[in-house]
Amino acid sequence: MDQKLKQLLDEAYHTYNNPEFIADDPIQIPHQFQQKEDIEISGFLAAVLAWGQRKTIIKKAEELIRLMDGKPYYFITTANEKDYSLFYDFRHRTFNGDDCVSILLAIAHLYNNLGGLEQVFTQGFRTGGAYTAINSLFDEIFKLPHLKRTQKHIARPSQGSAAKRINMFLRWMVRKDDKGVDFGLWNGISTAELVCPLDLHSGRMARQLGLLTRKQNDWKAAIELTHKLKVFDPIDPVKYDFALFGASMYQHKPISEKKL
Repeated sequence: MDQKLKQLLDEAYHTYNNPEFIADDPIQIPHQFQQKEDIEISGFLAAVLAWGQRKTIIKKAEELIRLMDGKPYYFITTANEKDYSLFYDFRHRTFNGDDCVSILLAIAHLYNNLGGLEQVFTQGFRTGGAYTAINSLFDEIFKLPHLKRTQKHIARPSQGSAAKRINMFLRWMVRKDDKGVDFGLWNGISTAELVCPLDLHSGRMARQLGLLTRKQNDWKAAIELTHKLKVFDPIDPVKYDFALFGASMYQHKPISEKKL
């Protein structure tokens, strides 16, 4: 094990796994709630919208929650057709009103018929780990009528996607520590089973540090990175998402200047 690299990663992890950074991150959306189901639903929607500038992501996620009268679980389990009509004007980049309504109806299906997001993901992990769990979510969401275009907003590892936003959401729901950034609400999934969220920022930093050799930011790369991080912490490898993303985003010098 490269002890110097582990020291640098641990230092950056402790720096960025910090409640002070919540306000600038989409995770602030579910942190506005106390009820488990509100946290899950608002967190999932924030994760689905989490591409582009973070300020815009937060603004659009807050808009979506306002359309639910600030009660996502109550809305999802009681809304009628007229209630959903309010969402057809919603826009975030290529995510439009039709996409929004389809995703909301699918979430309602999950909670009304399948026990909710936790149950669907937990069963998927028991069957075949993160790969199966994320693919199973896609299958359940798109059992309902929808436009083909909406499928691009929910990732599928079976199509090669790194599924960054879904893996980020899973980190939020599963990880638990004394810092209170991640929620740790789901006890049926082990942190050791999670896959590290991989995007442009974390991928660039991982390659700079010699933790990732694959050039594409795809599912194979996310698995490669996670396996490398398990050398430093086999029980909770995805905690280093804080280190990689934070070091890249905030130019954390001790790690961003490391040359291998």
